[in-house]
Amino acid sequence: MLSRPGFTAALRGFSTTACRSANFISNIGKLPIAIPPTVTLERTPAGATITGPLGTTVVPFPEFVQLDFQEPQTVHVSVEDRFVKRQRSIWGRTRTLLSNAIVGLTEGFTVPMHLVGVGYRAALEDDPMGKRPGWTGQRLNMKLGFSHPVFVPVPDHIKVEIASPTKIMATCTDKQVLGLFTSRVRKWRPPEPYKGKGIIVGDERVKIKKLRKK
Repeated sequence: MLSRPGFTAALRGFSTTACRSANFISNIGKLPIAIPPTVTLERTPAGATITGPLGTTVVPFPEFVQLDFQEPQTVHVSVEDRFVKRQRSIWGRTRTLLSNAIVGLTEGFTVPMHLVGVGYRAALEDDPMGKRPGWTGQRLNMKLGFSHPVFVPVPDHIKVEIASPTKIMATCTDKQVLGLFTSRVRKWRPPEPYKGKGIIVGDERVKIKKLRKK
């Protein structure tokens, strides 16, 4: 049976799929944030200022992000118009940044770095350049299989401890700053996929490849 082109196009455009709900809500942004008694959070025109036992930090975000303190020791994050894509995209991120700042100023973030390899070692020593703006005056001295040692200076706001010759513990109140430091250390010897040698950060898992026999 022959069908007209216009009639066929109309059939193709029909769909039984339900329309997308117009209730645009961020699954992460809608979650409340618990504020410990030792932490104070104040709204500012440019964001929020958070003060805790380990210091003070500022979390910037646009004016359309709203903070609601209806419940005691709890804050709800929302936006002025959730139907605007830009506001929805910042909604969940702002909630995560605020939550990380509160955790960092009360407990801090600690990430272990494991040195896996024959002869791999790490030690903490004084930096010959001394203490200067932005740096603590200490550096990591690592043996990573090269013909020379690898030196990584430790920046401010980061505390480094050597738990064992092959385990480095890095602590910071800012999760982002800590992540940048550990990634800079890791890039000197990323884990390779055949024997798993390298610098393993946190709960990182290395997928070992099987060698093909000729």
